[in-house]
Amino acid sequence: MPGHHTGSVANMHIGFIIYGSLGTVSGGYLYDRQLVSYLRKRGHPVGIVSLPWRNYPLHVLDNFRRLQLSHFDLLLQDELNHPSLFLMNKRITIPTVSIVHHLRSSEEHPACMLPLYRHVEQHYLNSVDAFIFNSNTTQAIVGKHLHRDKPYVVAMPSGNRFTTITEEEIIERTTRSRPLNILFVGNLIPRKGLDTLLQAIINLPVYLTVIGSTTVNPDYTHSIQTFIDAHHLTETVCLKGQVSDAELGFHFTNADVLAVPSQYEGFGIVYLEGMGFGLPAIGTTAGAAHEIITHGQNGFLISPGQSDVLVQYLRQLFDQRVLQKMSLAALKRSKVHPTWEHTFLKVEQFLCKLAQ
Repeated sequence: MPGHHTGSVANMHIGFIIYGSLGTVSGGYLYDRQLVSYLRKRGHPVGIVSLPWRNYPLHVLDNFRRLQLSHFDLLLQDELNHPSLFLMNKRITIPTVSIVHHLRSSEEHPACMLPLYRHVEQHYLNSVDAFIFNSNTTQAIVGKHLHRDKPYVVAMPSGNRFTTITEEEIIERTTRSRPLNILFVGNLIPRKGLDTLLQAIINLPVYLTVIGSTTVNPDYTHSIQTFIDAHHLTETVCLKGQVSDAELGFHFTNADVLAVPSQYEGFGIVYLEGMGFGLPAIGTTAGAAHEIITHGQNGFLISPGQSDVLVQYLRQLFDQRVLQKMSLAALKRSKVHPTWEHTFLKVEQFLCKLAQ
């Protein structure tokens, strides 16, 4: 282990392996960016080791690359990179820490591929020295794949990167007479469940604004646009694409409810961010959304794909009294959640112990 650590949290030289750019737009990359920013502000040099985005077989070939890592005291790895690292980690001599947002094997995949993904991912999970988990749910799922216990810290993401609104503003917003404004925030990929939401609003008097990249999965985006056209939703559904944080804050401010009925969420930062603007959140029972959303209090939980039940819950929010009560409860929930600073102080102290 490095000789210059004396119990202080200062002066760790940390490597961080990711795919592509740290600026990639997703909840996982937001977490990674916030962590890197925090560690650097605290005086820890963080070097980004970027591996190229490629297909799964080519990622596996990354294991035979030689990365220059000896100058780091400790190595962080986004678990998303697991196919590139499950063999490489055997050659790494410094402590390796995996940041697990959610497992690939928790997503829906073709039945013929899932055993391979599970095998590679399990091999990877057992190749690292320690873990940073974004939720208790993720920690419990990973624990089932481990051959032995390993050190870990559960460090939940925060939703406090925006300046939010007041109770008075929420009351004013929820007493307006207008159609329900629904906000969806997430890249247009099957896992995020936009198709489920669209199916639910076909015959509802609502407006839907969709924020998220339309280029990540062009085939899925095309299917979404085709659905909108076929069901004559072009006047009520607006695909905004990827937007700036300032514009996203504007849409949070003007929406009534956030609905992201994902097939699976390892945490769901966007639910918290929406709650900071008093938006009841609609998620699913698959994954960790239940750690944020209290069903019937500050939002609703449905089973993945359950569009008929989603219709019923959206109809409940047509009642201004119900909407206002749940909106205020959502704001209250956001205020009691740990900040990024509180979360990453736990991570910093955990990493310091590993690097000694």
